[in-house]
Amino acid sequence: MRLLNKKNAVILLCLFAVYGIVEYLFVTQSLNQFYMMTLILVCIYIILAVSQNLITGFTGQLAIGHAGFMAIGAYMSAMVVVKFQGSMLVGIIFGAVLAGLAGMLIGIPTLRLRGDYLAIATLGFGEIVRITFLNVDYLGGATGFSVPKTIDWTWAFWLMVLSVVVISNFINSSHGRACISVRENEIAAEAMGINTTKYKVMAFTIGAMFAGLAGGIYANYMYFIQPTTFNFWKSFEILAMVVLGGLGSTTGAIVGAMIMTIGSALLAGYPEFRMLIIAVLLIILMIFRPNGLMGNKELKFNFLNFKKKGDENGTT
Repeated sequence: MRLLNKKNAVILLCLFAVYGIVEYLFVTQSLNQFYMMTLILVCIYIILAVSQNLITGFTGQLAIGHAGFMAIGAYMSAMVVVKFQGSMLVGIIFGAVLAGLAGMLIGIPTLRLRGDYLAIATLGFGEIVRITFLNVDYLGGATGFSVPKTIDWTWAFWLMVLSVVVISNFINSSHGRACISVRENEIAAEAMGINTTKYKVMAFTIGAMFAGLAGGIYANYMYFIQPTTFNFWKSFEILAMVVLGGLGSTTGAIVGAMIMTIGSALLAGYPEFRMLIIAVLLIILMIFRPNGLMGNKELKFNFLNFKKKGDENGTT
């Protein structure tokens, strides 16, 4: 398959168009700081939702400790930038690698658990990470950690695109199909010779690494990070984005992240009702569309497959 075919070229042009329009509006001051922050948060949450979807949607593992990996990425990248005077890119890569390593180390023992037990174990991991950073004075402890703002729209947007492309290619590879077989029927997958533990750990590690990448972007954009930012509700919010969009759909995870992030921004003036409204919307969605907005379907670009009339009729 050619890498630069008609479909990919159109998608690439659309991405450049979106990037260019937002950049132009910001440079000409038609887009204020609040809207720009919302768009960068959309990029961050898309990375988090797509990486969570790899673990929960495609591999079928109910993990609710994603905020813990995000915290590792955020604090480790901030440490490299602030304490060691490293570059932003080195800090983000360092944070993502450490988060991926933590995901692998935690995944090996916990992914032998299933269902509710796995959810409780990953929830406990997230809380352990949060409490650890809460008590480390070297990284600010409970008062928080100040980080210079070095991330802009360009970095956030293209790192988001890179994350979605890498995870999508993994899902469409033979390794990704093995992960889906684990979700569908783990016993049958084992009977077919698939090492289910290996693929669960692989998905968990990749998901954790990209959650760490999102954490690094967050830390280097928001000026200030605190352990309370990465609590259980953050993990719940990320999981809700995936459920809203549709478990097992990368497009759905992107749509869910966009709706919830923009919705939260619109409700910023009513913080006491924000979670209540989101919870009610999720309940309504589960009643009328229990599989999420996209189900397990992906956005198709069939309209780009122009065929000659003779080809459609089976003649030349």
